Amino acid sequence: MVDKRFLPCKRPVIITGGELNMEMLDLKYNEVSKYYEAPLHIKALNGKFIIDDFGRQQVSPEQLLNRWIVPLQSRIDFLKLHSGKSFELPFDELVIFSTNLAPDDLMDPAFLRRIPYKLETKDPSVEAFKAIYSAVAKKEGLELTEDIFDFTVKQITEVSGKSLAAYQPKFIIDQVKAGCKYQGVELNFNKEFVAEGLDNLYVQNSSFKGQVGMSPSS
Repeated sequence: MVDKRFLPCKRPVIITGGELNMEMLDLKYNEVSKYYEAPLHIKALNGKFIIDDFGRQQVSPEQLLNRWIVPLQSRIDFLKLHSGKSFELPFDELVIFSTNLAPDDLMDPAFLRRIPYKLETKDPSVEAFKAIYSAVAKKEGLELTEDIFDFTVKQITEVSGKSLAAYQPKFIIDQVKAGCKYQGVELNFNKEFVAEGLDNLYVQNSSFKGQVGMSPSS
């Protein structure tokens, strides 16, 4: 017998990026409605708080980490009401800092100690890249053929001299969708659209378009 008073739920996941500022980490009081809106990290309690592109926010890494030096260590945060009274509450969540900048350029050893786990995301292998590419394509209703896959890998690694990266498949698929929409054709996977997408990704090369001479329906 299932108690209908209980409902299944998922832990919260809050993601913020370059728009993050210090005001988002404090209580926001609405003078008209007379209520407080919780800061982002409180909305993520018992879940995950992901700071994407760490180091590129509107506040410096030092300011952000100084704000959290106590919560990250003691797992307790302090918030202040508009009346000036402060209160404490648990800081029970998984905080993830995601960045492509060198950690040593973002924080000093004291802060690094308070972030106990550092994981480097390396370039994917060809097999992993294929799995990502195939999954992203399938999600959009496209099938990644061996021909398209080999063409993509060759264009990235040989023509542009770049490394395979996990972000490339989504960018390419988005470009394929945009190309089909612009030309008014049914969504399809072909080398011309892939080349156009790669040319938009690595604009400094402008070398992909000349590699194929195909119509959108090929």
